[in-house]
Amino acid sequence: MPEKHAPARPSSKTRYSAAGKVLNHSSHDHGLHFELENGQARVSWIESGVLRVQLWRAGHDPADNPPSYAVVQEAQPVSYETSSSDDSITLSSDQAQVRIGLNPFRVDFCRKDGTSLVKDDDGLGAGWQGSGCAVYKHMRKGERFIGLGEKTQGPDRRGNAYENWNTDAFAYGEGSDPLYGSYPFYIGVHDDGVYGVFMDSPQRTRFNFGASQDRFCSFEAVEGEIDYYLFAGEEMADIVKAYARLTGLMTMPPRWSMGYQQCRYSYYPETRMHQLADGFRDRKIPCDVLYYDIHYMDRYRVFTWDKDRFPDPAKLNKELADRGFRTVIIADPGVADAEDYPPYQEAKEAGLFVSYPDGTEYQGDVWPGTCGFPDFTSAATRKWWAESIAKFVKESNLDGVWNDMNEPASWGQSTPDLIEFDYEGYGATHRQARNVYGMQMARASREGLELNAPDKRPFVLTRAGYSGIQRYAAVWTGDNTSSDESMLVGARMLSSMGLTGMPFTGYDVGGFCGEADPELYSRWISIATFAPFFRGHTMINTKESQPWSYGEEAENIARNAINLRYQLMPYIYSIFHEASETGMPLCRSLALEWPQEALVYDGRYGNQYLFGPGFMVCPIAGGQKISQIFLPEGRWHYLFDDTVYEGGEHYIDSPSDRLPVFVRAGSIVPMQNRVQHTGETPDGELRLHVWKGEGSFRWYDDDGESYEFQNGAYASRLIEVTESGLKIAAQEGNYDSPFQKVRVYLHGFGKLDSVNVNGSSVATEIADHSHIDQIPDFDPWLSNHDEKKIIKDLPSVTADFGKDAIELSW
Repeated sequence: MPEKHAPARPSSKTRYSAAGKVLNHSSHDHGLHFELENGQARVSWIESGVLRVQLWRAGHDPADNPPSYAVVQEAQPVSYETSSSDDSITLSSDQAQVRIGLNPFRVDFCRKDGTSLVKDDDGLGAGWQGSGCAVYKHMRKGERFIGLGEKTQGPDRRGNAYENWNTDAFAYGEGSDPLYGSYPFYIGVHDDGVYGVFMDSPQRTRFNFGASQDRFCSFEAVEGEIDYYLFAGEEMADIVKAYARLTGLMTMPPRWSMGYQQCRYSYYPETRMHQLADGFRDRKIPCDVLYYDIHYMDRYRVFTWDKDRFPDPAKLNKELADRGFRTVIIADPGVADAEDYPPYQEAKEAGLFVSYPDGTEYQGDVWPGTCGFPDFTSAATRKWWAESIAKFVKESNLDGVWNDMNEPASWGQSTPDLIEFDYEGYGATHRQARNVYGMQMARASREGLELNAPDKRPFVLTRAGYSGIQRYAAVWTGDNTSSDESMLVGARMLSSMGLTGMPFTGYDVGGFCGEADPELYSRWISIATFAPFFRGHTMINTKESQPWSYGEEAENIARNAINLRYQLMPYIYSIFHEASETGMPLCRSLALEWPQEALVYDGRYGNQYLFGPGFMVCPIAGGQKISQIFLPEGRWHYLFDDTVYEGGEHYIDSPSDRLPVFVRAGSIVPMQNRVQHTGETPDGELRLHVWKGEGSFRWYDDDGESYEFQNGAYASRLIEVTESGLKIAAQEGNYDSPFQKVRVYLHGFGKLDSVNVNGSSVATEIADHSHIDQIPDFDPWLSNHDEKKIIKDLPSVTADFGKDAIELSW
């Protein structure tokens, strides 16, 4: 008989090698350093509730690592106590605790009272396999996982695995993964609390939340050493804010970037731009921004204009600016290899392109043909790009830059892994640099706008990014499709991206690929009213997708939606400011406030989100006339007629002209009159809508464009409502707001005949009110609309809105 042999085992080079036991440990400025059986480890307090964990193999020195592109927060001085036992060492701060197992090395991250939040799997822990690294965490029964940014599935990631590898995902759908950006941060939720995990690796990373196994959740990188952060907090918002501090806060954007924006691939020639502007202004549909897609360029070459289509772009853009329109250009990374093209020759001579290991320039085919790709991980390249952007924007009278194709994308979609990048002088291959490429391009574009106009806040839009992208750009979700599925996926993604440090996000309204029908478009633009970035966009060889492209009924619905957006601008501007100060997103996952409520994660309600603190937005499909929605515990008012609903599950009529939107009791929403663009001065009256209950809101205003708010030129007022009164605090800051009067609308308070204003009785005005206009019945036989929804007998009272405190009681 043939001799039997034991099955071959993996070689030692490919087998998983755990960190092993602790041989020795010592203190450093922010925590402890450990000598391990198979390497070294370090735990460091970054702030009281944030812990950094690093592990590296023998022979590696972390001092040789390049600086993180994501992390900007320096470790803060943290007071902590150290205690030891035979098998562990515990470090305790006033917000969290970490127990380090000694044999073997294990990390157990706890609440300040010692209750475990997340701990290493007992048998696997952290370690290496081949050139990669991995961390295995114990997964609890019923534990939920949310986050990772741009992922298409429902709120709870449990049972799924995900990859982070920036990808040109044309026409992606539900379940597509990976997409354009990589944001390796998630939040775990279980009965004992919530915690966060951020794996700071720009490599291709994978996260497994119990996919194909039920033992662990894990995160791993295909190459490199282990470097991750753990976050504790009493509330989930504490964790989101701490992650935002770690990776950097968004700078307050210009007000015009919060208005409606219109794009197409592409609008040309210049007469088409004038017609587009006429279309908005003649139809009284507000709009702030018009885009130039790739057909504005000469042979798709960046920093050029097609002189036949746009003979005098500076004049054209000045004329559009005079009508209240800002203009934004697309700028892709591929630079055409051509002898008659100065940008290519300049960059080639300076050695600014990505290259092969033998020094040969890497080239790939994109829109302009064969292209070199600037190495945006090089400071010299970013400087060249910024100077080129500044010159082009100045000469053309442009306002913003839109970076696309910056994963980077090329025809064939298979960039060689061996190409080399500068990586701030440390050197890296494509495997390490890809996920930060788009982020660094956005950084360079922003620096160009700042170079051109240092006194104005820049606007950059990007498709690709990595953690920390919020410091440089707004992010949109790429090439979606004209479908209900894509519309609802987009709503979910904005909530997830908000949890992952990105407040300024959006999608292409109506869908980029394909053609929306009137019902889909009407629903989509109603949802997008409550999105941070608000842009309509569609691709070549499809019908145009302006608000008037879908017939009279859809046009009126779109006008209502966009008008409501501009009426809400004081509220929107205020929550943008909150995001720039704290990292709190505009689109807020319901898990932020109700993490232990099971229905938050239910597939029926996974698309719902809060827009700021006040609005509950319930996205539904285009043709859906009755919707099932979930309202958390408390009292909620239907936005359009003030009908009161208690927390629970409800069926709601959902005609095409009204998205299910609710306002929670105690909400305070500042609004203004209708304007055609954000540069138009409001009429001077701030409309302050207040819903009965207990709550507060901080209203904020400044000039909307400059950095003078950093020198005190802002207006900020805390507004608080109780069951018996309203207090508007005295103004902070010295900005002279255009609002000289305030009209307070009192929702749910009954028919108040009078209100005391600063101690004096003032008669209220009682009148019907509507936030939107009635949609005409263009064909009564086919009407989708019921009777006009109005708020009947709504009391309001007017007061001077100077800088002193105002107190109302009733």
